Amino acid sequence: MSDGLPPLREVIAACQLTARKSLGQNFLLDLNLTGRIARAAEPLKDHTIVEVGPGPGGLTRALLHEGAQKVIAIERDERVMPALEEISNRYPGRLDIIEGDALEVDWQNLIDGPAKVVANLPYNIATPLLTGWLGGETWPPWYSSLTLMFQKEVAERIVAEPGSKTFGRLSVLSQWRSSAVKLFDIDRRAFTPPPKVTSSVVQITPIVGGHQPCRSDALQRVTAAAFGQRRKMLRSSLKTVTSDPALLLDRVGIDPQLRAEQLEVNDFCRLASEIDD
Repeated sequence: MSDGLPPLREVIAACQLTARKSLGQNFLLDLNLTGRIARAAEPLKDHTIVEVGPGPGGLTRALLHEGAQKVIAIERDERVMPALEEISNRYPGRLDIIEGDALEVDWQNLIDGPAKVVANLPYNIATPLLTGWLGGETWPPWYSSLTLMFQKEVAERIVAEPGSKTFGRLSVLSQWRSSAVKLFDIDRRAFTPPPKVTSSVVQITPIVGGHQPCRSDALQRVTAAAFGQRRKMLRSSLKTVTSDPALLLDRVGIDPQLRAEQLEVNDFCRLASEIDD
């Protein structure tokens, strides 16, 4: 990728950047890889692209180079602002930089029109951001897709099938009203500094219909209880959400001796609806 901007290693040196563990930072410097991530989210042109944690801007540059007409980059680290401003100057009017905490953003009011999220999420806020995006009561949500990088083990939990050891709360929340696929892995050596684990890019696309409707907060309560004690049978693990788990399970026709990973996504939706009733 040639965009007329300095190599990322020079940008990092000029800004005297070192990745901060407290911010969950690992900088992806390979512009071929950032380009691959950006292309995975195509089409980009007619959408506002939200990026969380752009750092020195490797993925930001790829998104703009691949045709995104508007990128909103949300970043807490004031040290990278000169690098992002340089990108903004290279692509006038196409990059908005918001300095702040992505966990506190009011997404509905920030975005106007079709939007996608494309991000190498900071590891320390990746899961709460994802569950927040997946849990909105308004559906379809404000975005048409999420193309996100996670630690590989988190990515595998997101796409895991019922019955597998990795099937868990994130699997249910990600597959409840969306389709989730793992696209590709990225070797740890592509980052500076290299994390201890491989990373993976996942794409989550909202869908309408499918599983039984239920309220997000009820589903989150049920999955938190069931998977919080996943080695226990449901008749024991669900005691935190109902005084009589056996009665609850009988009402929805689920064997109380099963464990959480043995249920289907729709079973959790039925449990959540029953708790609400």
